Amino acid sequence: MAGDRPGRKRSEVSRAAILEATRDELTAEGYDRLSIDRIATAAGVGKQTIYRWYPSKSELVADCILAGYIVRPVIMTPDTGDVRRDIATWIRSFAKESRTPSAASLTRAITAAAAEDNAVAAHFQDQVTITQETLVTRLRAGVDAGQLHKDTGVSTVAETVVGALLYRILTRQELDDVFVDELVELIFSGIVNREER
Repeated sequence: MAGDRPGRKRSEVSRAAILEATRDELTAEGYDRLSIDRIATAAGVGKQTIYRWYPSKSELVADCILAGYIVRPVIMTPDTGDVRRDIATWIRSFAKESRTPSAASLTRAITAAAAEDNAVAAHFQDQVTITQETLVTRLRAGVDAGQLHKDTGVSTVAETVVGALLYRILTRQELDDVFVDELVELIFSGIVNREER
């Protein structure tokens, strides 16, 4: 026993408890009001343990993200045969899910951590890419069906949609029905193949 490294097994259990508590704290309070005291209490560890492993708040959040404790759900794009309706449905679903305080807080936390950590930034980009690909696939099908211009830059359209939504979340603006309708109108006013309508 004396030859064992003290706390070795316990450290992974403690780390998991800290990361779970961090996720819960971010969900409840957001990145700005993240409290190491509350995380330590919830995880059942000393505050100094957290500071020893994570010298800064961003490093703690980064590990939480990279360990898979914070993941936004991927919303799949429906295919009813009407590309405008399907993209509008997707945007409304994303907006509805993002209106919950926990989803908005986690998105802002991921973004804040990504600004300070290259690995988190790459992870965040992967998550955004997965989200965008569901839109790209549906938009490409709309091009193939003749509903959209054949030269529509589907990747750019998808990036514009996701970027507009994330901007509203990060700037704490409402993702209301008026915004959603205006975004759909803006996007489709430039890419609909009117000869097929």
